[in-house]
Amino acid sequence: MKQVAVDDTEDVSLDLGNEEDLVLRKAQIRHPLATFFHLFFRIGAIVVYLFCDWFSKSFVTCFVTILLLLSFDFWSVKNVTGRLLVGLRWWNQIDEDGKSHWIFEAKKALVIAGISLQSANLYGYIHCKTGGQQNVGKVASRFLSQQLFQRELRSRKYMMKETQYSVPWKGVSPVLIYT
Repeated sequence: MKQVAVDDTEDVSLDLGNEEDLVLRKAQIRHPLATFFHLFFRIGAIVVYLFCDWFSKSFVTCFVTILLLLSFDFWSVKNVTGRLLVGLRWWNQIDEDGKSHWIFEAKKALVIAGISLQSANLYGYIHCKTGGQQNVGKVASRFLSQQLFQRELRSRKYMMKETQYSVPWKGVSPVLIYT
């Protein structure tokens, strides 16, 4: 028998396509129609806000147009572009007891980005509310303490039971007993 010598050092090329084709495929937008509407409604609302006085002197017309554009933006992000472009989904389920439960699905990086953007938004809101004159840290801590205090008051309100004692004299208000 004759044995054929095989050269293991032979270069094998993988046909992955032309490098220019790979670059073009990466540069293409995966969902161009969804991306268009995602940008159209947002940019449209900003443009209408900035230049609405040129087209109409009616505040109501400007307000309704901006509100409609932002409503379309919300709908498209919730139902189409959020799911297609970044993998966000949310919906509401009602269980057998009639309680409403919101279910959110997102990638971890999106959650981290969302939390950081919301905290920046909250910081800006507090800074604008105080007029930039007070220390934002003090205002934020005061705001949070007020919220916790109000929540505690509400919880105690639900825990209180109203009872009346039989008293021989008239004009006595009921006594509140904490349980």
